[in-house]
Amino acid sequence: MTSLLIVDDHPLQRMGFRMLVESQPDLVVLGEAENGADAVRRATELGPDVVLMDVRMPGVDGIEATRRIIAAGGRSRVLVLTTFDLDEYAYAALRAGASGFLVKDAQPEELLTGIRVVAAGDAVVAPKLTRRLLDRFADQFPVEGEEEANMSAQLDVLTEREREVLTAIGKGWNNTEIAGRFHLAESTVKTHVGRILAKIGARDRVQAVIFAYNTGLVAPDGR
Repeated sequence: MTSLLIVDDHPLQRMGFRMLVESQPDLVVLGEAENGADAVRRATELGPDVVLMDVRMPGVDGIEATRRIIAAGGRSRVLVLTTFDLDEYAYAALRAGASGFLVKDAQPEELLTGIRVVAAGDAVVAPKLTRRLLDRFADQFPVEGEEEANMSAQLDVLTEREREVLTAIGKGWNNTEIAGRFHLAESTVKTHVGRILAKIGARDRVQAVIFAYNTGLVAPDGR
């Protein structure tokens, strides 16, 4: 069973999400929260697999709540719901450690699939959508000093093939496209991706894309 915490300041929205989630035999709702501060507290208490997080809430918003939940080092992963798929809120949420985001008018099956993908340890944001997001905001996340040195050291431990795969991830390619480009089996690509994430300390493909941008493997124009 995959457990969830639903966070939204609108009761009817929370009820709708709960009804959808509880219609699935493999998903269970552990609790709800109506603001960011409550979300952080409830996530600590309940330890859900996935926190379904609204962005715009009074007081502590979803971005800050996401940052606090991830910083706490617990097992919970955060799936952010936002009104627009390419706004600054979604970008900030990813930087705060969210495993991805969906728009609130997504189809029910999209949301359910997103929850399962995030719970399985991957990112729910479509690769090319991630590229569009990062292309728009690339100039807002330069790294320097110790962080830059750490990322350079992480990059150095990658094999030549792993660098190639990471570059492809940064360009928005999915596993099938990577397999075709490098004449590899998809299972081999999945193995490479797993090793890359472990070596660079990334939680999922979204963070891997950000890493590829920050280290210069991929330029803002996607080259």
